[in-house]
Amino acid sequence: MVRLSETEVILRLCIVFFLLLTSCLIGLDSQTKEIAYIHKKVSFRYLLALEAELYINVVVAAYNLVQIGLGWYNVEQKTSNPKWFSYLLDQTAAYVVFAGTSAAAQHSLLVVTGSRELQWMKWCYKFTRFCFQMGSAIILNYIAVALMVLLSSISAFNLFRLYSPKRFFRFKSSS
Repeated sequence: MVRLSETEVILRLCIVFFLLLTSCLIGLDSQTKEIAYIHKKVSFRYLLALEAELYINVVVAAYNLVQIGLGWYNVEQKTSNPKWFSYLLDQTAAYVVFAGTSAAAQHSLLVVTGSRELQWMKWCYKFTRFCFQMGSAIILNYIAVALMVLLSSISAFNLFRLYSPKRFFRFKSSS
């Protein structure tokens, strides 16, 4: 029982690390180039999906830190209500981060390839450092999503091990 809790804490700390590292890569990255005597600066604010990903990452990192704090405060929970809440929030956080990362990846792919129909130029020919840092941020975010899926599996195990395998939605002690 204690080993599983330590695993959960380590996973949550790794998730917080990857999400905050991704947020720093996205938020602090900008590049300025001179194009036809005009200084053009590109940052995450030009791509709405990256801006949304930044805010999602910060909120989910804060949620994981709160869960670590609650885990230290209330080590053992005998009822299933907090475990259901934790399970549902872990699932929601994983899905929201995955959706935000996928949207940012799709938007970034449009930046890499460009679009003649939308008159969207290829940015990565001119802003290579910006594109490489955004690509690495998206990869780190997908690693965080994989860790969040593992954490959701642990939350599901913690929740459903309380229930009896023979009686539907009955606790093991009451069957």
